[in-house]
Amino acid sequence: MIEDWLSTSATEVGLILLSSLIIYLAVILVVRLNGLRSFSKMSSFDFAVTVAIGSLVASVAATSTSLTNGIIAVAAIMLFQRLVAAARRNSGIEKVVDNQPILLMAGAEILTDNMRLSRITPGDLRAKLREAGITEWSQVRAVILETTGDVSVLSGESLDPSLLEGVIGVERLETG
Repeated sequence: MIEDWLSTSATEVGLILLSSLIIYLAVILVVRLNGLRSFSKMSSFDFAVTVAIGSLVASVAATSTSLTNGIIAVAAIMLFQRLVAAARRNSGIEKVVDNQPILLMAGAEILTDNMRLSRITPGDLRAKLREAGITEWSQVRAVILETTGDVSVLSGESLDPSLLEGVIGVERLETG
């Protein structure tokens, strides 16, 4: 039993290499047909698609999924992504598919309720501020947890309110 787990044959190695090459080429082809958005992080849905494609490629490469089934699944997921992206133009669909961005800081004020709601710790927040080059709390205009899970740190003299459209908690922010 352990020997089966630790060993392989030349035939299996060949099949793994061939399956990996073919699924790799299939993903390239499908991505080229689907467009640049294929592996973007424009929304949480896009991120989920990226993870699903990675899982399928790994399954095919390890030969636990047939090559044909893997290619069909990759193409289907990319098609579904395209359909959902088109449907997201409708704000009702967008609200179902995407998370809403949420304000974590309004100026130097940390919005603890929004932090708790987002499950962001003070340590996470400080790390994102450092990554953004913030050296003093007074430099912060706003910190937003985006729909993708990325954190945007905004600084500067002014902030155009139209950039904050749809952000939960934006009423706590002075934008002048």
